[in-house]
Amino acid sequence: MGDYSKALGFYEKDLEITKKALLPNHPDLATSYNNIGGVYDNMGDYSKALEFYEKALKIREKALPSNHPSLATSYNNIGQVYNNMGDYSKALEFYEKALKIKEKALPPNHPDLATYYNNIGQAYN
Repeated sequence: MGDYSKALGFYEKDLEITKKALLPNHPDLATSYNNIGGVYDNMGDYSKALEFYEKALKIREKALPSNHPSLATSYNNIGQVYNNMGDYSKALEFYEKALKIKEKALPPNHPDLATYYNNIGQAYN
């Protein structure tokens, strides 16, 4: 709906509850940070988006195995922010990390891989 202030309000309530209910390295806390980062990304506030996406990534790196799909999501999201900012080499770095995880987890003809190849192509373009 594009109502970013409302979205942030609800995501911040979610984060507040999640912080109280779960351990600091719980993957659900990373999801809360990731959702807030997504709103800031949609708003074009890329520094805030990176701040929240990086919090999510730090938790996921501690809590999950190195080949977990949620890590690929974090890398991809951070890559997207750098792409939006015009820092294509940084975007490419994160897109490639995401792709490596997905290539190990999925068969070579899986449609989800197309998204990651597209993102890399977008950065080169």
